[in-house]
Amino acid sequence: MQRIALTLVATLFLAGCSAMRTRPETPANPLPAEYAHATADQPAVAPPLENWWRSVDDPALTVWIDTALARNADLAAALIRVRRASLESQMAANALWPTLSSSLSTGVSRPLSGPSRSRTESGAVNLGVAWEVDLFGRLGALRDAAQFEALATQDDRRGVALSLTASVASLYWQLTYVNERIALARQSLAYAQRTRDLVEAQYQNGAVSGLERHEAAQLVTSQQAALSQLQQSHDELLQNIAVVLDGQSLPTAEPTQFPSRPLPAVQPWLPADLLARRPDLRAAEQRLRATLASGDADRLRYYPALSLTGALGTSSSSLLHLLSNPVATLGVGVTLPFLNVREMRLSTDIAGARYEEAVVLFRKSLLTAFTEVEKALSARSHLQAQALLLQQSLEQTRAIELRSEARYRYGQTALRVWLDAQERRRAAELALASTRFEQHQNHIALVQALGGGLD
Repeated sequence: MQRIALTLVATLFLAGCSAMRTRPETPANPLPAEYAHATADQPAVAPPLENWWRSVDDPALTVWIDTALARNADLAAALIRVRRASLESQMAANALWPTLSSSLSTGVSRPLSGPSRSRTESGAVNLGVAWEVDLFGRLGALRDAAQFEALATQDDRRGVALSLTASVASLYWQLTYVNERIALARQSLAYAQRTRDLVEAQYQNGAVSGLERHEAAQLVTSQQAALSQLQQSHDELLQNIAVVLDGQSLPTAEPTQFPSRPLPAVQPWLPADLLARRPDLRAAEQRLRATLASGDADRLRYYPALSLTGALGTSSSSLLHLLSNPVATLGVGVTLPFLNVREMRLSTDIAGARYEEAVVLFRKSLLTAFTEVEKALSARSHLQAQALLLQQSLEQTRAIELRSEARYRYGQTALRVWLDAQERRRAAELALASTRFEQHQNHIALVQALGGGLD
């Protein structure tokens, strides 16, 4: 029996060597070669998250992001998923090793009737081992799929971290923008109140009509309403920030204005392979490879499976002599699942279709990434030009406002002309502030599109 078992093992081993794991046919849209970094044996390791926000040179922003990275619940949950995927990968690898089992049982018996009232003690010990020989690589393919999924989960966590830093920076600059607008609104309100007082004094002296008096008063009321709306937006924004910071108070004082220094420059001729560090693309690539490995496992499931079992057991009527009669058994089991040809073909076709779908979706993700980079770079150049033009426009409206005020004070023009000049100056200030805010938001979008950095 032992000779037959050894002969069968040798035969199946040679058959397994001749039936190497193969890959499905490459679909019509193959993966770009420059993004095929990982192999089945040595998957690519995700790079660490870059501290892109430090290049902005804003210490308060750095404190905000560091606080969020330490306390955010979504990032903590992503870390738990990474640990779970790693454990599942280890479990899949354990299938390549023998499985041990053991049992211990004892018993006591005594006759209920008869002359003998002595009791009998018995015990049994069994130790078993089972091992499925991975002749054709099915278990190895399942291990590879689990490893690729674990790597994808690591990239998912990097994606969550990158998204979190971008969200914190966005909220930080939204608060900056709102506070800057509130400051401008308060200045406009104070200016409108001084204008109203001037017109009121002129009205009391009979220099202007009641219409101009009402126009000046209406200007103050509208500025008060605008300021109230901005303060409401400010309070709502603080609530959103509290969620990201896990309910903690602001780690620094509120930012009040955008820094005058320019944002970090973008290096010319950015290489396309920078996209390879994007967490979403890396995760999609790892899951594509996991799909391929799972397809291998589905196909190889129909090759003959060889299982080796062994057991060492003993039993005795006395617990003191449990090891007096050990018995060892060996067994070989062979299953032939390939007899179900129809199911085998359908499962193989399904795995191939799943792989082709994953390739198409990955290519779509790659195209989306290129589009996001192009949009961000295009918007960056346009926003820079807009900021220069709006700065010139603001200077011109300020000059017009000064001349309009002087002409009104000398009685050379109506109050409405001066009020219109004030409104154009306020609109120019808000437009410039909005463009600066959009520039900072665009910087975040470009950092995300490039996977966490600008070089």
